[in-house]
Amino acid sequence: MRLLIIEDDREAVSYLVKAFREAGHVPDHAVDGLDGYALAREGDYDVLIVDRMLPKLDGLSLIRSLREQEVTTPILILSALGQVDDRVKGLRAGGDDYLPKPYAFSELLARAEVLARRRASTPGTAEATSYHVGDLHLDRLSHRVTRGGHEILLQPREFRLLEYLMRHAGQVVTRTMLLEHVWDYHFDPQTNVIDVHVSRLRAKLDKDFDTALIHTIRGAGYILRPDDSSRSSDAS
Repeated sequence: MRLLIIEDDREAVSYLVKAFREAGHVPDHAVDGLDGYALAREGDYDVLIVDRMLPKLDGLSLIRSLREQEVTTPILILSALGQVDDRVKGLRAGGDDYLPKPYAFSELLARAEVLARRRASTPGTAEATSYHVGDLHLDRLSHRVTRGGHEILLQPREFRLLEYLMRHAGQVVTRTMLLEHVWDYHFDPQTNVIDVHVSRLRAKLDKDFDTALIHTIRGAGYILRPDDSSRSSDAS
């Protein structure tokens, strides 16, 4: 799963991010309602985990606004308010599940996985489990990447980077987009971490092959495509 955790308790966020990563999932996070709302609208998430009491924009208002914008991502609400009326308000605001605090992470994980499976089984909402660009194949379920039938071993961050590029194959992907969707959104945009990872990924993908797949578009970002015809890029 790719999750967005919107929670203002930084200690709780740190714990949840670590726990979800150890469970094999990919969590992003925001610490206030406005940032959470922006990420939820722009990101491609399987589940949103939203604390009810948030600064700048409270959880229920955030959820109502997302539903008004036709964001259908499943939402699990976390709250210290656990009375029946509180749960009803959360569900009526557009939440799909409601978990009172304190909670066991095992239950939170199970509920999030149920919401993700339910979404995947709904016609028209399932995300692709594999991507193909030319002779390059990525399988999200097995975390296996091959090119021309040869397996390419990638580190977790390289896999996420390639997955995002393949999901947007043929489109220019900016560094800001990569920072928001592959790295934590608050990274310094001047950092060269993206260039370093793209260079490593390009070396692994293009080694022993005549056709380059990842191209640098000067002043814009990167594009993944199976040929370099009519490009105005520096694919160094």
